[in-house]
Amino acid sequence: MNELTTIVKDINSILWGPWCLIPILVGAGIFFTVKLGFVQFRMFRRAFGLVFGALSLNGEKAGHHGMTSFQSLATAIAAQVGTGNLAGVATAMALGGPGAIFWMWIAAFFGMATIFAEAILGQLYRTKDEQGHITGGPAYYILKGLGSRSLANIFAVTIIIALGFIGTMVQANSISTAFYSAFDIPNWVSGLFIILLAGFIFIGGIRRIAGFTEKMVPLMASVYVLGAIYICAVNYDMVLHAFNVIIVGAFDPTAATGGVIGAGVKEAIRYGVARGLFSNEAGMGSTPHAHAIARVKHPAEQGLAAIVGLFIDTFIVLNATALVILVTGSLDGTSTGIVLTQTAFIKGMGAAGSGFVAICLFFAAFTTIIGWYFFAAQNVKFLFGYKIINVFSVMVLCFLMMGSFLQVELVWELADMFNGLMVIPNIIAVIGLYKLVERALKDYEGNFLTGKRPLFGPSEKLTNRFANLQQIYRKQRRKNVYENEDN
Repeated sequence: MNELTTIVKDINSILWGPWCLIPILVGAGIFFTVKLGFVQFRMFRRAFGLVFGALSLNGEKAGHHGMTSFQSLATAIAAQVGTGNLAGVATAMALGGPGAIFWMWIAAFFGMATIFAEAILGQLYRTKDEQGHITGGPAYYILKGLGSRSLANIFAVTIIIALGFIGTMVQANSISTAFYSAFDIPNWVSGLFIILLAGFIFIGGIRRIAGFTEKMVPLMASVYVLGAIYICAVNYDMVLHAFNVIIVGAFDPTAATGGVIGAGVKEAIRYGVARGLFSNEAGMGSTPHAHAIARVKHPAEQGLAAIVGLFIDTFIVLNATALVILVTGSLDGTSTGIVLTQTAFIKGMGAAGSGFVAICLFFAAFTTIIGWYFFAAQNVKFLFGYKIINVFSVMVLCFLMMGSFLQVELVWELADMFNGLMVIPNIIAVIGLYKLVERALKDYEGNFLTGKRPLFGPSEKLTNRFANLQQIYRKQRRKNVYENEDN
């Protein structure tokens, strides 16, 4: 295990080094932020109105025709809000200092534009599978948009490994560690409980997944954030200090921690962006699977919903964990992962803190397991159809049990490596298809919102009609919708 951990660390030092994924991800975010006219600023209020204006937890059931927009968003948030927000942020701070949080913010801000683009492409290239279910995701827009079967297959394989196997192991590992620390429950007991509950939901398919996430995600996030607010209120005099050490630590980690962490700026950026990606998943190519199957009136509406999902993930839930760790003075260089988060909540809540975190982590990590299984399963169907989906489900359950026993350091390093590998083909496609994203946003603002007939219609009409995109281009040329643009 130690030798394997060393090898994976060496790979990650290159993959997540200063000349590979970090500039690619941040660069993609900056690119889309500029190209889309700071859409995460301009349309932030509208995005929240779309998501929460007609919120209902007992809405339409999901099925062959996809999910409601909120169900899709809840499934995406279920995948985003997991151990990355409770354990991952603690690991980032332990290894990169409190300044890692600042770089998480930067990655998230620019990532909002990237995830907006991913959601739109997911909508535009959605299709129906062999059983008539709505499906979509990066593999589909890589295949249909870029015309590259090989790149689409590479993405599908890496996401199956990254989320279906390694990613779910991370979630199970953190759950079992937290329950052993809080309640002295053996790892094998936690692992068995996880696979039984997960298996029940897997069998129910899209309807059970959608119903579970739309009810559990708002409850889970609310309870956890309220607990964090309580601790910050009790330690109100330390809140401004916490923000100060985050800002200082981003550029001088030693000054922020007094040398306790021993990290430099390079480590703060590396672990901030890497754990930020693991948390918000912008550019990774995971959440488009959920956004692709949403039923919306215009593809850009689901792009705006994706922005809201990332905001909740990073600027609310993730910040809640970071502030609790800092205001309670728990960042001492000796603890990491979920143990550090539990230590902070124990200081803030007393003996109940450990159990509170363990229970919150269970729901956060378990909803992520469900979301990631769904994303990976979409790619299993893309590669093989339905014929091995049951085999895949059993394999995921086995990996969940394995994850309950592995060393936390190795599990996280493997997650970083495979998450990084799946980024590459997705970013190539998203950048390569950026003009389509621009056109969709212009159509939304210039036609849809002004009452004119939009070129990009409701998502139902785009389903399985890839040729429609070519018709859109022809309409643009005939009607001269966008001036001064070389079509």
